[in-house]
Amino acid sequence: MRVTVAEWVLGVAEAASGHRTICGWQEDTMHRLKLAEVFYFEVVDDRSFLYTQAAVFEAKEKLYEFERLCAGSTLFRCSKSMILNAEKIDYVRPSLSGRFEAVLSNGEKAVVSRKYVADLKRMLGV
Repeated sequence: MRVTVAEWVLGVAEAASGHRTICGWQEDTMHRLKLAEVFYFEVVDDRSFLYTQAAVFEAKEKLYEFERLCAGSTLFRCSKSMILNAEKIDYVRPSLSGRFEAVLSNGEKAVVSRKYVADLKRMLGV
């Protein structure tokens, strides 16, 4: 995935101001969600989902599209099928085979595959 400098600068500014949004669907209703509200984005059986504190929304974007939208924000790829918000991580602990388990502020757990552990550490400033 390549992001131009202009896209990255615009992404950082939008993320910092909290203005970047994405549409999530619940049945026939579209909801506009700020990226800062998203705990994680996941693809299951070729369907995309956004998870927030209180609800789950279906998304139209593919994983690579959501990843591009998140460039310069606190959301990062943590596995083959998930993008995680580093701001929502309560704590992490090592797991099997070089992976990490991230426990989110809502109590949910997410596995960070070893391919993305370096990104997790960078996001957490470790």
